Amino acid sequence: MAISPIILIPARLASTRLPNKPLADIAGAPMIVQVMRRSEEAGIGRVVIAAAEQEIVDAVEGAGGEAVLTDPDLPSGSDRVFEALNAVDPDGKHDVILNVQGDLPTLDPTIIKAALTVLETTPADISTLVAEITNPEEKTNPNVVKAVLSMADGARAGRALYFTRATAPANDGPLYHHIGLYGYRRAALARFVALPPSPLEVREKLEQLRALEAGMRIDAALVDTVPLGVDTPADLEKARAELSAYRY
Repeated sequence: MAISPIILIPARLASTRLPNKPLADIAGAPMIVQVMRRSEEAGIGRVVIAAAEQEIVDAVEGAGGEAVLTDPDLPSGSDRVFEALNAVDPDGKHDVILNVQGDLPTLDPTIIKAALTVLETTPADISTLVAEITNPEEKTNPNVVKAVLSMADGARAGRALYFTRATAPANDGPLYHHIGLYGYRRAALARFVALPPSPLEVREKLEQLRALEAGMRIDAALVDTVPLGVDTPADLEKARAELSAYRY
């Protein structure tokens, strides 16, 4: 049976390292609008911004997009996506949800399709993305989350067995940088946000471990590059430089 996907992009103004970053101008448009446009370019279908503040809604609607206001006190982006989903699709038309982070203005739209393809071709509850680590310093950097995958040589997708800030798995072979873009089957998202934080999630500070500890299946697609996440003023300048040729 054909699936009906929707892209939901959580966004909030409260950021300690880069306040108000969804509204930061990048090539003539707010960052959240640039993320929306990259998501639209994926050609998957409906794109909705799950906003914590009215200012974000106004910016998105001013650019011709769709946004919904959500509770600003929600604990995570996943909770914000779930609340927005029920607000914009109460009848359950959309059965697959692509959760795209709101700070990826230079995102390659094809990687969103890769996350969708995983759910189209496997029985996974949740899909996500990885890229092979090529910078040796990233292999031991705890800020680079590693995905431990069951993936055959030459394959472009595999089942995720664990996520960690440590260097894993051991011995020779590739290490994979986890990219925090997710696809959920609707029932899986509902189950996930209803679960309490799990012991390993709290220990590693990685939300996706909650799903694994609950016995949910996560499969990951291998993509070629890690998208630039805008978390600091320096990141913002990089994104501006990259999109400077595409002024709207």
